[in-house]
Amino acid sequence: MIGIIGPTASGKTSLAVAVAAKTGGEIISADSRQVYIGMDIGSGKDLSEFTIEGKNIPYHLIDIQKPGYEYNVFEYQRDFHQAYNEIVDRNHIPILCGGTGMYIEAILKGYKLVPVPRNEVLRAELETKDNKDLTALLMAYKELHNTSDITDRNRLIRAIEIELFNKENKITEEKYPSIKYQLFAINYERDELKKRITKRLKERLNSGMVEEVKGLLNDGITVDQLKFYGLEYKFLAQYVNGELKYNDMYQKLNSSIHQFAKRQMTWFRRMEKHGFKINWIPGNIPFERKVDIVLRKV
Repeated sequence: MIGIIGPTASGKTSLAVAVAAKTGGEIISADSRQVYIGMDIGSGKDLSEFTIEGKNIPYHLIDIQKPGYEYNVFEYQRDFHQAYNEIVDRNHIPILCGGTGMYIEAILKGYKLVPVPRNEVLRAELETKDNKDLTALLMAYKELHNTSDITDRNRLIRAIEIELFNKENKITEEKYPSIKYQLFAINYERDELKKRITKRLKERLNSGMVEEVKGLLNDGITVDQLKFYGLEYKFLAQYVNGELKYNDMYQKLNSSIHQFAKRQMTWFRRMEKHGFKINWIPGNIPFERKVDIVLRKV
């Protein structure tokens, strides 16, 4: 398997599609928000990217759930391996592409996760606590490698629910079959990546991202449900709901995406410290050279 990973706005999809066109590959998305139908502009989903030089590149795990559903890592592992096996059975090359570190690491480590049911009694108890107490409780159970679990109250409660379930049930981690892989990531200097993020945000806002969020709300998705998905959907939902002025929304969102990209890089650097080999490709070299670097190594 070829893995093309990295932070947001680094050009992962374009590179993965070009490599797929050269190798007869099929892409498996590793993006936690592109699984949702209708969440397109805010998630950076552009299905037109999967057509290159007259070829339609097959893709998987995009547009597989309705908005409002809380898709999770357990389901992602299950769905990934189904797609992976189908691709291999066709004698094609699976190309994992995305920036959701938890999804990527869950696949590469091969741990078979266990579905954790909702505990309504526990949830009722946790709802009586403030976020500070909930964060302290979660930190007592696990080391926090990023802040994604503590920036949203629903995520925080769910994270505690999972940790308690695993502790009380003494889960034995089985493993999926190991996968041979090569990982690549595009690396821009931090200031350059920030410029790319800001430019892309402006383009998305001008391309109907606000209207996309209004449409989701009109279809019955609640503001709280959109906040669960974070970043664009969180801040735009607050804007549409009247909680934020436009300029405040833009500044907060732009800053949050920059912070998110930094957390992604921290995650990938931590993966390297734990033994994962990532081939870093300079972001400022010509696109054709990026493609060649991948092809030469695989």
